Amino acid sequence: MLKLFQFRQSNTLLASSLKAAQRTLIIFTSRFKSAKSCCSSGSGDREEEEDMRDVCLPKVGINGFGRIGRMAMRIAVEHGSPLEIVAVNDPGMKTEHMAYLLKYDSTHGPFVGDVGIDRNKLVVDGKKIGTYNEVEPKNIPWKDLEVDYVIESSGKFTTAKTAKKHLESGARKVLITAPSTDAPMFVVGVNLDSYDSSKKVISCASCTTNCLAPLAKIVHENFEIVEGLMTTVHSITSTQKPLDSPATKNWRLGRGALQNLIPSSTGAAKAVGKVLPELEGKLTAMSVRVPVANVSLIDLTCRLKKEASMDDILCALCEAKDGPMMGIIDVACEEVVSSDFIGSHYSCIYDSKASLALNKKFVKLIAWYDNEYGYTCRVIDLIKFMHAEPKC
Repeated sequence: MLKLFQFRQSNTLLASSLKAAQRTLIIFTSRFKSAKSCCSSGSGDREEEEDMRDVCLPKVGINGFGRIGRMAMRIAVEHGSPLEIVAVNDPGMKTEHMAYLLKYDSTHGPFVGDVGIDRNKLVVDGKKIGTYNEVEPKNIPWKDLEVDYVIESSGKFTTAKTAKKHLESGARKVLITAPSTDAPMFVVGVNLDSYDSSKKVISCASCTTNCLAPLAKIVHENFEIVEGLMTTVHSITSTQKPLDSPATKNWRLGRGALQNLIPSSTGAAKAVGKVLPELEGKLTAMSVRVPVANVSLIDLTCRLKKEASMDDILCALCEAKDGPMMGIIDVACEEVVSSDFIGSHYSCIYDSKASLALNKKFVKLIAWYDNEYGYTCRVIDLIKFMHAEPKC
């Protein structure tokens, strides 16, 4: 039987964990204190303070109302996130369709709240949200809407060069919900300490990177990854076809998504090398698309420099989930399957029952992630982190 709380790490490991926790706490505390003080009237009047907080809420626009765009709206509204969605742009979707697909979701269930339309506006829990059908970001009136941040979730503007078009139309900053070749990438819980507020366009990397990076960081800090292979067993995405159809790049992805297991590529390993430079060149990866609607898993098989039993690895992850990775990583110690994690807000859920070792230096680590909901929670977290600066 696994002894979860038998901590057998060295003093060096404990010091490292405490240092990481302290650094993360300092970063978040200082930024959120700054935001709080900037929004406080100093008069002691509660109503005035609430009014000021409303003024200081980040105004967010969404470009691309697909799976991630709609998840962002859901999370912001259903969980009362401290941000205000003011507009949605999608050239391929009428306002009526936006309302319908927000209200009803085959994977995550009905929207918790009221959704309607008023002319060309979405009405969500009584709040009107502008809708647009512009193909080019430069034509979206972000300036008139006083938008602070654009969630770029269309999948079309994934480079800093193309995403900057949102800045030209008046947005203050842009967050790309995909890996980027030229925009700096940030993974919550991993490399926020390197965030540079002068950067106007950043990337939240991919859902797979957000699962892999925290796991790899903890394992590497404790046991040092020498090299590794990662496979993501990934649910289907909206770009795939239900029946065989032509595909321009990866021909396999044109085959019927509901009939096949489809090998594909993933940039997650390379992205991990960008957010964790110490692992650059040490990991490579592939993807296998499988016919489930949501929730994916990663299989990280790696060689370690330091010997570690599976209990050692579990203890390190338990320490992290209760410390610097709280809310980012979780641990599952029961007989779970993919549907158990639909709606999970964690980036990475380590499966201790499914993970195994050949020896103390060669291990296979399994972790689950809701590639829609969990990932989008990090997108919202990143916006809150970016906005926690004195500017009001």
